[in-house]
Amino acid sequence: MARPQVLQGIDTLAYIRLLKNAATEQGQLVPYQTSLSFDPKRDSDTTKTKDGAVGTSSSLETEIEVEFVNNISKVSDDLYDALIQNEKVEIWIVNISRKNSEGKVFAWYAQGSVTEDSNDNDPDDNSTRDVTFSVDGTPQRGWLELPASAKEELAYVFRGLGVVSSSEETGNGTVWKDTDRGTGSANVEKA
Repeated sequence: MARPQVLQGIDTLAYIRLLKNAATEQGQLVPYQTSLSFDPKRDSDTTKTKDGAVGTSSSLETEIEVEFVNNISKVSDDLYDALIQNEKVEIWIVNISRKNSEGKVFAWYAQGSVTEDSNDNDPDDNSTRDVTFSVDGTPQRGWLELPASAKEELAYVFRGLGVVSSSEETGNGTVWKDTDRGTGSANVEKA
């Protein structure tokens, strides 16, 4: 039997979007996340009878909590707007290390409301926020493709020493490939 793969917290990320913007923008990474909690739960109770206990359970309740270093970004502002203006939010919990046979990554998807947005501003530390979402209905599991822009948010690309412009964003650099390790040369020109 194969040993289960351990999932790392660093590979699980939250993306959000105001539901009203679904037709005009893609989901966005919550920048500088420090913690992400996904907490589905169902309360249960039992009634004792003469024939034994009879169990009952309530509806599924799900809470999602994202902690991050406070920042100036559209996502940061959207989270405030969602709470203050009671806007519905879409949220994805994406695990970038779990992929299916098509190369898509595993994700939970939910819709709900921001119920709390706590902001801590200690004088000797970064400002932080702790945002809590209450999920409507049942979160859904599935697979999604990370767009190129999402991949760039997670890691910057290699750049060369050349000038970086909109037409040449790599500075004439090339990304490392294991299949091309280069060769040694004693005749390298000196600049």
